[in-house]
Amino acid sequence: MFEPAPFHQRRPRLVAPVRVDPAGRAGPTRGQARGPRWRQSSHGLYVPAHVEPTTEQRIVEAAAVLRDGEAVTGWAALRWRGAAWFDATAGGRVPRRVPLVATRDRTAQPGIAISQEFLHPDEVEVLDGLPITTALRSVVFEVRHVSSLADAVVALDMACYADLVSLPEVSAYLEALGPVTGIPRARDAVALADENSWSPQETRMRGVWTHQAGLPRPLCNAPVFTLDGRHVGTPDLLEPRLGLVAEYNGADHISLAGTAADVRKEAAYRGLGLECVTMLVTDWADLDDFTARLLAAARRARASSGPRAWTVEPPAWWTPTDTVARRRALDGHQRDRVLRYRRTA
Repeated sequence: MFEPAPFHQRRPRLVAPVRVDPAGRAGPTRGQARGPRWRQSSHGLYVPAHVEPTTEQRIVEAAAVLRDGEAVTGWAALRWRGAAWFDATAGGRVPRRVPLVATRDRTAQPGIAISQEFLHPDEVEVLDGLPITTALRSVVFEVRHVSSLADAVVALDMACYADLVSLPEVSAYLEALGPVTGIPRARDAVALADENSWSPQETRMRGVWTHQAGLPRPLCNAPVFTLDGRHVGTPDLLEPRLGLVAEYNGADHISLAGTAADVRKEAAYRGLGLECVTMLVTDWADLDDFTARLLAAARRARASSGPRAWTVEPPAWWTPTDTVARRRALDGHQRDRVLRYRRTA
């Protein structure tokens, strides 16, 4: 079994599972393990019952069954690297199993998904005490094994959002892979992905825009400026030829302050001649209605005339952050300044 290095200094709230100890010093006695103060995390391993099963804690508990040469992969490895949009649930509801790459077959355990795909030692890294697959291996594994192409695009977009991979890097990695599970879907996902989507719901709204509505592919989070170089806003989606903007208003927008900010922002876009449509969290229950609103906005945008009062060409003072390469090139001060929007994500 893999023996993890201590991770408590970097992640002090996490608790490593332990085995039964007849003396009751390094772990619970057999009787204590059956009592209310301990819970079983996997076969033969236990953690105190008060330990909350957060996403990171679930990853630690799953990783405790690893042996040398094995690793955490997929969404769990990306989360361990700090990719905030990957969690232990599907759609925020159904618990997802923690994916592990194991060299030998293993008895099925609740909450753990075992893959026996070949794992080269160069694709394993130890981060804060846990062996995880490289970012490229992790995201490609995730994209190949999720349940739909839409989920694959979301995973790829969010890995790029975290700057863990770029689309050219993923494309090159896929070209070098043999005929393994999910390769066609992964290649399709790369063609549909974007390096500048800021949330899973923005990515899904882009899918509605292009597939349900059949509109031209929009720009993601492209800043809009007045002709004299003043930044007006950064809409979630923008089709510059049509002059059509779409914003996603999730549950975090349902407040007086959030609603007021959204109204001001939409008014600013309309003042420049941009046509706007808003997708609400409730629209997922009736995509036909949102699609109809989107198409109506597109028709109004096509019918509008007159000179444009806006541009997506940034002025000289603006620092573009629309690609992974550009974000990676920023120094620490620049990242704090121009990527501050991520603190509230």
